[in-house]
Amino acid sequence: MEFHEAVKTRRSVRTFKPDEPDPEAMARVLEAVRLSPSGSNRQPWKFVLVRDSEKKAEVVAACGGQAWIAEAPIVVVACGHKIGYNRGGYMGDMSFLVDVSIAFTQFIIAARAEGLGTCWIGDFENEAVKVALGVPEGYDVVAVSPLGYPKTEKAFHETDRRKPLSEIVSHEKF
Repeated sequence: MEFHEAVKTRRSVRTFKPDEPDPEAMARVLEAVRLSPSGSNRQPWKFVLVRDSEKKAEVVAACGGQAWIAEAPIVVVACGHKIGYNRGGYMGDMSFLVDVSIAFTQFIIAARAEGLGTCWIGDFENEAVKVALGVPEGYDVVAVSPLGYPKTEKAFHETDRRKPLSEIVSHEKF
């Protein structure tokens, strides 16, 4: 799939087929994560792929009880470690959020290009997810997403519910 088509038709998917993603497609999606850019090439991320139903249930409980997340064959948890880089003069230890978010975005777009659905989950309890998955000290959870084939082909479509460029881009000054 062409990149711009993947970007235009990516949507948050909340219903999934039980089918495990094609291994070759998964390899391409994970390679997109591996190749993601990061500040000073630090790559401060670790992506945890959760397939076990009991582990998925623990993650769901830490995600506000959104049971539909566990319907997907895989739940992806993106973690990052503190790198002590003071981006912008103010981010400090939390600058890893930028790098992990870039990698997670590439994961989502690559998944769409492979016909896989995702949904960026921001409603989670960091400590509860860390306990469920054995995430070590110094790492935090940045995002969670179910991953699988959507139940319906209508899951991917363009939308007109986006601000016009004139509202989000300016030239030479804010």
